[in-house]
Amino acid sequence: MLNRLCSGLLRLLGWRFEGQLDKTQPCVMIVGPHTSNWDFIIGIMARSALGTKIHFLGKHQLFIAPWGWIFRAMGGSPVDRRKHNNLVDAAVQLFKQNHNYKLALAPEGTRSPVTRWKSGFYHIAIKAEVNIVPVGLDFGRKTIVLSAPMIPTGNIEAEMNQLMDFYRSITGYRAKDIPDYQLQSTTERP
Repeated sequence: MLNRLCSGLLRLLGWRFEGQLDKTQPCVMIVGPHTSNWDFIIGIMARSALGTKIHFLGKHQLFIAPWGWIFRAMGGSPVDRRKHNNLVDAAVQLFKQNHNYKLALAPEGTRSPVTRWKSGFYHIAIKAEVNIVPVGLDFGRKTIVLSAPMIPTGNIEAEMNQLMDFYRSITGYRAKDIPDYQLQSTTERP
């Protein structure tokens, strides 16, 4: 029922899907570019329209009363960005507990302009041994682009730049430059 409602709302708003999602395979879905609160709204409707359970992580402030239960019911888990938690290992455990787990993340980590993407999603995919599925919210074409899955090999610099090239073809709600990816150091935290 909810997926038909969301499908209808997206169509009414002029949105369409391009590409397919393999609903039987676990994956880390990276959604971008993240430039507006509309990204979340369109993303939640798209997730519901796809008719499959896709989880997300959100800043802990979203999960406090009185509305926190809604975000949990939608598949969200709170993240306290003020603490240095091992989110990669925690996310990998979620994949081990559910063999069809799908986790959607915004690699930029914020709506603000960034000079560098967070790489945690990549490390989660490597450790959980799952594909990365790039998802573009193209506001220019009103299209939710589901790109072909990427099998991460560990060549993070080349593969991150390949992903960023995909997002350079996507028009966000607001203009945002997608930077090139460069490793900072071998001791970088994801």
